[in-house]
Amino acid sequence: MTTYEEAYAKLEQYGQLHVLRYYEELPETEQAELLRQVMDTDFSMLTSREAQAGKSGTRGVIAPLAAMELDTIREREAQFRQTGLEAIRAGRVGAVLLAGGMGTRLGSDALKGMFDIGLTKPVYIFERIMHNTLDVVKESGAWIPFFIMTSDKNHAATTAFFAEHAYFGYDPAYVFFFRQEMAPASDYDGKVYMEEKGKISTSPNGNGGWFVSMERSGVGRKMRELGVEWLNVFAVDNVLQRIADPCFVGAVIAENRASGSKVVRKAAPDEKVGVMCLEDGRPSIVEYYELTRDMMDAKDEKGDPAYNFGAILNYLFRVKDLERIVNNNLPLHVVEKKIPHLDSNGCPVKPQEPNGYKYEQLVLDMIHELESCLPYEVVREKEFAPIKNRTGVDSVDSARELLAKNGVAL
Repeated sequence: MTTYEEAYAKLEQYGQLHVLRYYEELPETEQAELLRQVMDTDFSMLTSREAQAGKSGTRGVIAPLAAMELDTIREREAQFRQTGLEAIRAGRVGAVLLAGGMGTRLGSDALKGMFDIGLTKPVYIFERIMHNTLDVVKESGAWIPFFIMTSDKNHAATTAFFAEHAYFGYDPAYVFFFRQEMAPASDYDGKVYMEEKGKISTSPNGNGGWFVSMERSGVGRKMRELGVEWLNVFAVDNVLQRIADPCFVGAVIAENRASGSKVVRKAAPDEKVGVMCLEDGRPSIVEYYELTRDMMDAKDEKGDPAYNFGAILNYLFRVKDLERIVNNNLPLHVVEKKIPHLDSNGCPVKPQEPNGYKYEQLVLDMIHELESCLPYEVVREKEFAPIKNRTGVDSVDSARELLAKNGVAL
């Protein structure tokens, strides 16, 4: 249990003692919760706020990065699959599901993973993710350690949902939940806002915070005890993605890369997906809104678009390389926001204009921190059915159509 002295020392270190201004007014339960929140909040982001804010939006020299394309993968599939299955059977591969998102854009107040996409029966997004993983469990004959990142707001609901549905057939002994760390929201001077007298204003630290959150939660220790050397990291919203895909794992291992990224050929030059590239000679991802017309029009030696492969947020990382970069602060994305807070008199304020910053780190920046990455092409119609909207592009409707084409009963 966190003591007042521990929380005070941490806040003093970061110049945030105003967080305890109303401490004596709070009931004991709220005092304890505030102390816990202080210890769980990463204030270190604030120390590099000004330097990182000045760097936001700046990029190095961008150049094309060739992907391993489908024809090459087919030629070497037997070799890659065998290498991947050997690693999985040896317990060297784990899966990390980034499951902190809510289903707001889908018209749901529940977690995105709890959203029901079924037509004749309940079919949950979480269910599809677990069944996709079970395909590899059956093929390999080995359980894959499965780590699920939740947030403060949805941890209890997530764990209860999995328990209620018997982990969708997955062995619970191999499922490990951990909370994503929260980043404080601050004013322009770097002083954190208070949402309530006993609650700091915070938001999740971005999908790039998954590994440090694993480490600080203690789940990282369990990962090492199990002998995991590779982590397949993926978002919750793609219901067709293959988890711990033996061929993908084997290709990254065979090519001796520090990381791998599943990619699909872009449907159009301006499709809203991040594109694999080189940045200052290192692997990176350039966001769709950063692509210039010249980049969209550029061709490779075969006459195909040079920036043609979009990342689908399904990555493979070598753990020893992540350990090397985990304490080298990833680029901090500083976003100006309207942040509800208490004013100097302790009264709630709901601002009409931006009044401060929220902070996050992104998983795509982890790719750039590592020395090598294998862009690995997959067939879009078989592995890319993201659910981001209720209808239209990348929606519940489009995902249902693709699932049906792949023989999934809804």
